[in-house]
Amino acid sequence: MLIEGKPDKGRILLAHGAGAPMDSLFMNQISAGLAAGGLEVVRFEFSYMQQRRIDGKRRPPDRQPKLLDFFSGMIESFAEPGIPLWLGGKSMGGRMATLLSEDPRVAGCFVYGYPFYAPGKLDRPRTEHLVSMTKPVHIFQGTRDVMGRQTVVDDYQLSDSVTVHWLEDGDHDLKPLKRTGITQDEHIAHAVESTLAIIPD
Repeated sequence: MLIEGKPDKGRILLAHGAGAPMDSLFMNQISAGLAAGGLEVVRFEFSYMQQRRIDGKRRPPDRQPKLLDFFSGMIESFAEPGIPLWLGGKSMGGRMATLLSEDPRVAGCFVYGYPFYAPGKLDRPRTEHLVSMTKPVHIFQGTRDVMGRQTVVDDYQLSDSVTVHWLEDGDHDLKPLKRTGITQDEHIAHAVESTLAIIPD
């Protein structure tokens, strides 16, 4: 577990994606930016990733019920009266966050690259729960993300509580092609700045 910053604006539990740990470059950048902006950022690893850190063997993520149970335990541990609690995550971790964001102790959710569908499986969208959300969910998504292209996602009927913030030409890691003249760092910085602007002081 990694904890950065102070909860001046609140606290966010930040979950990693399916294949990269909590201290990947992407997670480091998001966490550092949020912490610098006044959030206490709590990063953690799901059980399967903890085991990989021990033995070095890559393994698939745990099944969804186990992931949600672990994440729920983090909410239980870090929910504190007087400190707004937000959930967030990269890809799979962000999806798990959305599934738990209706918890009464949670203020809302931020996702950096939502896996709207598995690559090539547009006919099986992971959006059922996003239709009835009541808490604010903010998704920062690259327009050419193979797990959620803008041309596909724009046709989804999502709750008014769900806002998708599109990042020009970004992929699943928010990285644009060089021809755009925009860098991945700039997209990540924009996502962080927007997150901090959305969370009230």
